[in-house]
Amino acid sequence: MDLATLSLFLPACFALNMAPGPNNLLSVSNSTRYGYRTACVAGIGRLLAFAGMIALASAGLAVVLQTSELLFYGIKIVGAAYLFYLAWQLWRADPGTENVVTGAPAGMLTLARQEFLVAAGNPKAILIFTAFLPQFVDPGQAVTPQFAVLGALFLMLEWIAIGAYAYMGLHMRRWFAKPRGKRIFNRCCAGLLSAAASVLLMARRA
Repeated sequence: MDLATLSLFLPACFALNMAPGPNNLLSVSNSTRYGYRTACVAGIGRLLAFAGMIALASAGLAVVLQTSELLFYGIKIVGAAYLFYLAWQLWRADPGTENVVTGAPAGMLTLARQEFLVAAGNPKAILIFTAFLPQFVDPGQAVTPQFAVLGALFLMLEWIAIGAYAYMGLHMRRWFAKPRGKRIFNRCCAGLLSAAASVLLMARRA
């Protein structure tokens, strides 16, 4: 790919990666509750979901998603329901019993699965890949290698976003060291997750 194309793609892509959203909010929350390293490693679940979406977009499955109203709304409802579930869990969490987790395998897998499900449960994500990435693909050349390069760059920038939001959460953990502060933060996160779920339910097919 030529440098001119990449010079347009990279800043636009990074803006998408850094935009506040359910997964970035999870990174903040996980870092606040479990620590920076745990939040970053859990973000691998998100990267796996996005990698799968990029592969599907490259294979053209997104056309089916765009044309199938039942499939789109089914994924949308499941994704929104899961966000509401996470919001309810955060709202009910007891701040007095929340301690930093130092890497229990089961806990790490649970957090990574949360990241994966939140990312995979948003049908607009794959539509972003089909509407955004193709703008930088030259149809006169092999499409799959170009998608591979663009997808790899997207995932790399997404990893940077995970680290940035987790770092933000690390400092918020210091600010909210008391149970009252934790409760306020958890309920703010719950409210934002609920708002994200509501926006997801109102989303329409592109």
